[in-house]
Amino acid sequence: MIGQSMQPIHSFTITEDKQMVLAALRQYLPDDPSWSAVKKVLRARRVTIGGVLCVDEGRQLSKGEVLTVFDHPLPPPPTDKDVKIRHVDAELVVVEKPTGMVTLRRKPDLTWSWARKNLQPTLDECVPRLIGKHAAEKNESKHTLRKIPRLLPVHRIDRDSSGLLVFARNKESQTKIIHQFAQHNAVRKYFTLIPGSIEDQTVESQFIRDRGDGLRGSTADTTIGERAVTHFRTLRKIGAYSELECRLETGRTNQIRIHLAELGHPICGDIKYRGPFGKPQVADDSKIRRMALHAADLCFKHPTTGKLMRFQTSWPNDMQRYLDRLELLSK
Repeated sequence: MIGQSMQPIHSFTITEDKQMVLAALRQYLPDDPSWSAVKKVLRARRVTIGGVLCVDEGRQLSKGEVLTVFDHPLPPPPTDKDVKIRHVDAELVVVEKPTGMVTLRRKPDLTWSWARKNLQPTLDECVPRLIGKHAAEKNESKHTLRKIPRLLPVHRIDRDSSGLLVFARNKESQTKIIHQFAQHNAVRKYFTLIPGSIEDQTVESQFIRDRGDGLRGSTADTTIGERAVTHFRTLRKIGAYSELECRLETGRTNQIRIHLAELGHPICGDIKYRGPFGKPQVADDSKIRRMALHAADLCFKHPTTGKLMRFQTSWPNDMQRYLDRLELLSK
């Protein structure tokens, strides 16, 4: 993964709402490309919107979105085979999410056809299929379950991160597990990689939706926003980088990413948060092809039995190979 990063060759900011992605490519790319030419670029996995791979010809753009074209194909979207189910019972499901997969399908996209959804499946779509397939194999049936298992969200993991996540299978279990998270009785720890090094510390701030540039961030006004607390501990230093353990006390959107960026050490591979607001962006020289953030430890009480449920996972293979290579180069 080191030295293999894809390079953007064109990047454009969309200036009008409701423009279709193919029309935008024709408008912004040089040499007046044909419809077939821009379709070829899109199907070759060379286009991102806001840093997210786009393979959907029907994707509608909004004003301000950034459209980027790369010189080589990006990794294909993850599918069912990339999802690991760690635990299933009548109350909950624990899974490992691959990087590049959204946890939940957006409400406006729920009416899409199966074929369109399957271009980039979401975790809440993959897991029921996997459960149904497993049940069919267990019962020695040739058909998957007709009734798709119900999944209710408890928390989310960023699209570009990976790791452990729990779904509830009924409303009562969902409420009980969410309550554990809200009362800080559940444990959520992440691994991450940053440039440079930081002292072991606890970061506490107030998060607001727009820090001034359209992104979430911290505010100095403690009377507004939501409290966000993250505990950081260095696991090891690898050359010019540090591997950290990050324990969430609260679970705000993009919390770890924001806190590290505000410390001046944005996560390797994070294209969204690249430093403190109002200061020049911190360059990412890691040449990594994913965001180096992995939910590695999840612990909570079973909503029915009260039994302590703990799940742990190491870095996925792609990240482990990257870290091994980084360590070798640092010697």
